Amino acid sequence: MKLLLLFVALVCIFASADSDTEERNHFWSDVKSQVKKYGHKFETLFLNKKEVVIEGDSGSPKVWAVLVAGSNGFYNYRHQADVCHAYQVLRKNGVPAENIITMMFDDIANHTENPTKGIIINEPNGENVYAGLVNDYTGEDVNPENFLKVLSGDAKGLKGVGSGRVLKSGPNDHVFINFVDHGAPGLLAFPSSELHARSLQDTLLDMYQKNQYGKLVMYIEACESGSMFEDLLPDNLNIFVTTASNPHEHSFACYYDEDRGTYLGDVYSVMWMQDSEKEDLMKETLFKQFSIVRKETTTSHVQEYGDLQIGKMKVAAFQSYGNRSVDPNNKNFVSPILDAVPSGDVPLEILRRQLNSVNSEKEISDVQRKIRHLQKKRQHLINTLKQITLMVTNDSVKTESIMTKRMKLTNFSCYEQLVNAFSKRCFNLSQNEYAYRQLFVLVNLCESSIDKEMILETMNTACHPHHHPKYVGII
Repeated sequence: MKLLLLFVALVCIFASADSDTEERNHFWSDVKSQVKKYGHKFETLFLNKKEVVIEGDSGSPKVWAVLVAGSNGFYNYRHQADVCHAYQVLRKNGVPAENIITMMFDDIANHTENPTKGIIINEPNGENVYAGLVNDYTGEDVNPENFLKVLSGDAKGLKGVGSGRVLKSGPNDHVFINFVDHGAPGLLAFPSSELHARSLQDTLLDMYQKNQYGKLVMYIEACESGSMFEDLLPDNLNIFVTTASNPHEHSFACYYDEDRGTYLGDVYSVMWMQDSEKEDLMKETLFKQFSIVRKETTTSHVQEYGDLQIGKMKVAAFQSYGNRSVDPNNKNFVSPILDAVPSGDVPLEILRRQLNSVNSEKEISDVQRKIRHLQKKRQHLINTLKQITLMVTNDSVKTESIMTKRMKLTNFSCYEQLVNAFSKRCFNLSQNEYAYRQLFVLVNLCESSIDKEMILETMNTACHPHHHPKYVGII
């Protein structure tokens, strides 16, 4: 009987698949996933009979959301702008404010460099996405520990912190998580620390085991964000994830604004929100949105992970839908690809644009000096990593390989210890964001079977205060 029901399910999947190549590829991915997790999914799909429904139907699940911008500083304007925009999308779609938890440093709306105080925009000539925002956790309260407590529903652990609000979703509810910031292999950045992949996976597994959600969807905007989930996220936790990039590449910033002197958005984030604003989310599936965003985001390789069966559900099941009318032609979107730059290049690109906009010799000289100083500090960081690598390998050829290759991260225990030590002894990562771009070197050291204790000892020597300048602001 079980085999018969499984066969019927597969036939139904085939019948619903579109004829284009992309849909066929996804169909076979569905088949592979279905067979692989046969036992678990059989129970979920047929015995429990969980239907794909959205908030508003009788007895339907509630939609909950957690929105996080993990950076600070005006040059990182775009991250908070993305999250503010996501908040507006969800509210306009009818998600209750009490069901949305927001974490954002909140230092750009009234920043001295912001020419429009109290206003944040996410696209050229855009609306104020800061208006009406309810921010639950700000400043130093935006950290990995509090984020994981929010997800796990640990109200006791957040008593007296920010609003203290946590997810109160139940076993039938739908949870939408949107995280935006810098990333590196196996980690996501916060203003003063980092969230490692295994810590996130442990929390998601704990949420699943405690029946804290029915289905969960995550949209992650960060460099190398695919490394948070590739070969880590099981396909039987009712979780579907899309990321801005694969495990080895940048995500991209977009919409440089001359008046503000910074970038307003990120390509992947802008793409999914523009799609949500122009499509009928009652009809569009998560996979359709993923496919559109992947096709239009030509700057990086948008990825999907987890339970791909959830991709068949409607976007409205996680972003709600409200009573808004849908008019695909009601807004002319500016393509975010036109001026897109790798996220790690943003600080230098801002200075280069400033160089093109100033006129006096003094202004030109000042900007050129800032560029040289930033490049010098970046090179010092790279040279320190190279020195550490050469000291542990005693081989210039192997050192060059470790400094350039991009190996797959598998030794998480070694890597996490090296990252924490490098941040503590050499360059504080949250104060030197360029370091995130170079952490692949630590991955390579761990994956090259070099003794971890030797590497840690070498860091102590190479980064000793007597001969190691303590730079900050290497961005």
